[in-house]
Amino acid sequence: MEQSFNNGVLSSVKKLTKKSPPDVVLYVDRLDSQTCDLNDLPILKTVTNSLGPSIWRNTIVTLTHAACDPPDGTNGTPLSYEMLVAQRSHLMHQSISHAVGPGLMNPISLVENQKNGRGEKILPNGQIWRPQLLLLCYSMKILSEAGSIFKSDRKLLDFRARSPPLPYMLSSMLQARPHPKMDDVDSDIDLDELSETDEEQEDEYDGLPPFKPLKKAQIGKLTREQKHAYFEEYDYRVKLLQKKQWREELRRMREIKKDSIDLSDVDAGDDDGAAPVAVPLPDMALPPSFDGDSPAYRYRFLEPGSRFLARPVLDSHGWDHDCGYDGVNLEHALAVNNRFPVSYTVQITKDKKDFNFSLDSSISAKHGKDTSSMVGLDIHSMGKQIAYTVRGETKIKKFRRNKAGGGVFLTFLGENVVPGLKIEDRVTLGKRYVLVGSGGAVGSGKETAYGANIEVQRRESDYPIGEVESTLGVSMVKWRGDWTLGINGLAQFSIGHNSKVGVRAGINNKLSGQISVKTSSSENLALALAAVVPAVISVYKKLWPGADETYSIY
Repeated sequence: MEQSFNNGVLSSVKKLTKKSPPDVVLYVDRLDSQTCDLNDLPILKTVTNSLGPSIWRNTIVTLTHAACDPPDGTNGTPLSYEMLVAQRSHLMHQSISHAVGPGLMNPISLVENQKNGRGEKILPNGQIWRPQLLLLCYSMKILSEAGSIFKSDRKLLDFRARSPPLPYMLSSMLQARPHPKMDDVDSDIDLDELSETDEEQEDEYDGLPPFKPLKKAQIGKLTREQKHAYFEEYDYRVKLLQKKQWREELRRMREIKKDSIDLSDVDAGDDDGAAPVAVPLPDMALPPSFDGDSPAYRYRFLEPGSRFLARPVLDSHGWDHDCGYDGVNLEHALAVNNRFPVSYTVQITKDKKDFNFSLDSSISAKHGKDTSSMVGLDIHSMGKQIAYTVRGETKIKKFRRNKAGGGVFLTFLGENVVPGLKIEDRVTLGKRYVLVGSGGAVGSGKETAYGANIEVQRRESDYPIGEVESTLGVSMVKWRGDWTLGINGLAQFSIGHNSKVGVRAGINNKLSGQISVKTSSSENLALALAAVVPAVISVYKKLWPGADETYSIY
């Protein structure tokens, strides 16, 4: 009977609170109700189920009859007034926690309507309860309004945070992407950029006298001058052998293009033979290390008979003698109808906190001799969201040493759709210099980011056998009315026979940048002492943190 009556009363209260939510709710109970168990728990659960758990966020527990005499304790002596209030408050908090859930501590106010001998309504401890109760009500109202404002500001900030990172998308779009090529027909090297003398030059390697490589023990017996002469001769012969293999590849490529060999017949003839034999793939390029024992053998794997390739993902910033596996990389290349080359790469990385998945897929088609088009789909993790990018671009060779192209991009990131447009141009200046330029824009809503990149590359004289010696690039980005100009450079060179140095530097118009120097050597292990310098500086700043601030101009 009482339960049905309580439900009816709470139902009418719920209708009123929906129309006009209360600012403060007072839950009234008696201070002198001596209950050591949770007798009030059923009524508290009824209130919670009817009005919702949120009703307790603005509730003040009010204990009446605060001038009652404290009961006797376990030792037979009366409890102090402070102990009585503490026990009753703890019991109320415990009951509310069982009904609503942990984590909620409602304020408690004491009330006594009887007047003392002077006609004042005060508590036995001498405090006036009315101002305290009013102060709690005002505080509850102010905190409620502040919480609502904070929630609205947080929603606004979350909305701004969900806006797509346009500068990052712009830099990713401006990166040059190679078009998939047909095996045995297309080459990554532009044959038109190479002079005829590079192909028709007679091989000097066959005319050299016999050369027998020495063992490590035999090299150790040589003098310093003999070692220098031996390594110079060895490097010279290696370069000549690479040139010979490169010229043979060029001749084969030109013959295929000249004679227009039907690749379908060639593939059919290969299928009639024996199954392909698995061979070891080239060693993975490891980061520079001061360790003379290269751990490349840890990452060796066989090339499968099919075109499906699986290999580990190596962490370039790992420690020496560490496994360094971060994930798995899957690659596959095929030709659709022997005319449209397709390639896709899937990379999966996983650690204790994050799981990242990325997909890069492309299909290309040639339109005549000098035009190529490509369409692709990319899927990448961008923060806690997944970005889907559909792209298409076309490259045209206008002149012998000039390539131009353009493309469109469309990225879907959550609720945002980011379109983009780019153009690029590549000019070969002589045999050793290449000028590359690109520009574009991406937009989302009312925001648009513009950018351009210009880069000059200097190759080795033996390119493509050699590598790019140095690059100098300039990048410009405009976003939200702010211009950012950056200059970066890269230089790679060898010191002696077994040492290499790579220097990379960059700076922007806000005078912030970085310089990194990477050195690898298998003999001069004293170079490892350079790593001690920043460690000593860091320890010095930890021990004497104010030493460098004493003379600071700031």
